[in-house]
Amino acid sequence: MIAYLFIFLGLVFIFFGTLGIIRFPDIYTRLQTSSKCDTAGAVALLVGLILKEGLDSFSLRILIILVFLLLTNPVASHAIARSAAIRGIKPWRKKRNVKGGAD
Repeated sequence: MIAYLFIFLGLVFIFFGTLGIIRFPDIYTRLQTSSKCDTAGAVALLVGLILKEGLDSFSLRILIILVFLLLTNPVASHAIARSAAIRGIKPWRKKRNVKGGAD
């Protein structure tokens, strides 16, 4: 039962990460949302699969994938953000409508 809870939680995180990619305005906020939510979702999903399958060779393979994911996802996200910064892509800022004087 707890395995299905982890799997469901992982799917919810992945759904909200996907929603964030659609919703947010620039590459930096989209990247932050997708990297955090997809990593958390994949970890929860893989932990749920390990709990569902029990401890065997399949679970060991899933654990190796989990460690690989935890090591590579932050590096890939950083590389994409750095590439965007080098290309000169500026972070999105809310435009202020200032017309004479303080409020």
